[in-house]
Amino acid sequence: MSVDAYLNFNGNCREAVEFYAQVFGTEAPKFMTFAEVPPNPEFQLPEEAKNLIMHTRLNIAGSNVMFSDVFAGMPFTVGNNISLAYVNDDGAALHSAFNQLKDGGTVQMELQETFWSKNYGMLTDKFGIQWQFNQGIGEF
Repeated sequence: MSVDAYLNFNGNCREAVEFYAQVFGTEAPKFMTFAEVPPNPEFQLPEEAKNLIMHTRLNIAGSNVMFSDVFAGMPFTVGNNISLAYVNDDGAALHSAFNQLKDGGTVQMELQETFWSKNYGMLTDKFGIQWQFNQGIGEF
């Protein structure tokens, strides 16, 4: 279980992560683009989103730092582009934390199964802190 920083970029995630990997001497990052996401028949992926980074991470001095580009057309504000990611293999603990933090907050995505996680969700708590919840870290 961990709480990790999650940084969003406005189309330059790959460049930033490659730079950070060089600065901190980490292993070469693995990148997952939006084009690699399993297709959704109800949603056509825009051409401008295909090469954007959906997810990558670096281990910097023992801490996981995760990164992605914001999806094409989504709002991006420098200074608001960081969230905390609560990662836990225990689904009950994940649900408990999510339900407590959503009280007085705003849910962007209810906990639900995704192609990378048994439970994933996003919310902003009553103090304005953005949280992501993920059951397990998966292969990526």
